[in-house]
Amino acid sequence: MEYEAVIGMEVHVEINSKSKVFCACGTDFHAPPNTNVCPVCLGMPGTLPVLNVDMVNKSVAAGLALGCTISRWSKMDRKNYFYPDLAKNYQISQYDLPLCHGGYMDIEVNGVEKRIGITRAHIEEDTARNTHTIGGGQSGVDFNRCGMPLLEIVTEPDIHSADEAYAYLTLLKQTLQYLEVSDCNMEEGSLRAEANISVRPKGTTALGSKTEVKNVASFSGVHKAIDFEIKRQINVIREGGAVLQETRGWDADRGVTFSQRQKESAHDYRYFPEPDLTPIVVDEAWEQRIRESLPELPQARCKRFQTTYGLSPYDAGVLTAGRPMADYYESVITAGADPKKAANWIMVDLQALLTDAKQEITDCKVAPEHIAELLTLIGDGAISGKMAKDILRDIFETGKTPKAVVEEKGLVQISDTGAVEAIVRQVAEGHPAQVEQYKGGNEKVLGFLMGQVMRASQGKANPKLAEDLLRKLLNG
Repeated sequence: MEYEAVIGMEVHVEINSKSKVFCACGTDFHAPPNTNVCPVCLGMPGTLPVLNVDMVNKSVAAGLALGCTISRWSKMDRKNYFYPDLAKNYQISQYDLPLCHGGYMDIEVNGVEKRIGITRAHIEEDTARNTHTIGGGQSGVDFNRCGMPLLEIVTEPDIHSADEAYAYLTLLKQTLQYLEVSDCNMEEGSLRAEANISVRPKGTTALGSKTEVKNVASFSGVHKAIDFEIKRQINVIREGGAVLQETRGWDADRGVTFSQRQKESAHDYRYFPEPDLTPIVVDEAWEQRIRESLPELPQARCKRFQTTYGLSPYDAGVLTAGRPMADYYESVITAGADPKKAANWIMVDLQALLTDAKQEITDCKVAPEHIAELLTLIGDGAISGKMAKDILRDIFETGKTPKAVVEEKGLVQISDTGAVEAIVRQVAEGHPAQVEQYKGGNEKVLGFLMGQVMRASQGKANPKLAEDLLRKLLNG
């Protein structure tokens, strides 16, 4: 019997607000343990939470970008459970009336488009962080993270492979970063992805028992964990066993999932409305203000780059993968550069320098105007493409303009026909054996002679002009 996977994703995104969701404590990830805390996030008796409006605004923006309906009236709820990372023994979240619901994301896998339904996106507070590295068998709790603003985004069970899950997570991350609502840094826990996985016989509609895989540190890890879990569940069923509904962890070193605890159901948490917070009422005017502030999203921008600038789907996808790079590219075009040439120089030459320096485009000394000016110098024949690569490296290190580097190093290309012809004749006279080989039908020797021309001109001779003059001389 053939089986298919049924997967739903739960993604917790930390909203990049300056303060926590229900108190005024700071949100600096690198603060010393237990310094960004107060009676509210420590769960002291008698304290009252106050909802962070910036958190609501950014959550609504995310919901709109995901095609969700924004609830005109939603409320906060208490999710009750005991664990050391939750001082007050309940988490403030949303249960039956979330802020955002009924959205979707359109992904593409192997050239096939597919729509992934978004069930809901609701706001909640994060828990504290347990640490087990103190030594001596002791553990600690850092409450800096407790109360951090989270948006939980839950999909419908529309995903059927690890590839689809990876594509969904990638697009979701791009979208949230375009909105600037989160940095989505998985290493710092700003984005945490959990997969709910089950399998069923192909052609059936009933859902099987699901497992939730947690504590995965990267999208590639999520991909591997889903692949493993699908195969594990199919093997369990084929061997006559039953898949247990449980929470499983991911061991990246061994490449396996492992059982952690039995999966809780909603009734286990004894949800009830949070009595200390008023309902969230987002009227039409509030929603419209946020809608009008939304930037162009990655998929729309990618398509526009193809139609407006004539880029290939691949090039447009690379340039729009991040908003800073897309903004940089468009600034280069605004400065007068040819769209396709600019794309090539940014994606290949500039990106290589950024990668080697472990630098982001936002920190780069090469201004968009520098790229446009460099391309103009090439187009005018003032410098060669090889010269331009060296000039770009100097600009990257110093921030000087291309013209300044050209003048300082005397890198102006020789395009005067008479001057280049004199160099060509000098090379031909100095290498009579190679000239005879060429005239005897050995075309390959032309490359050697061209190399000598460029060497004699210190790389300044216009390559095309030099080759034309060399061929004319040798064939004459």
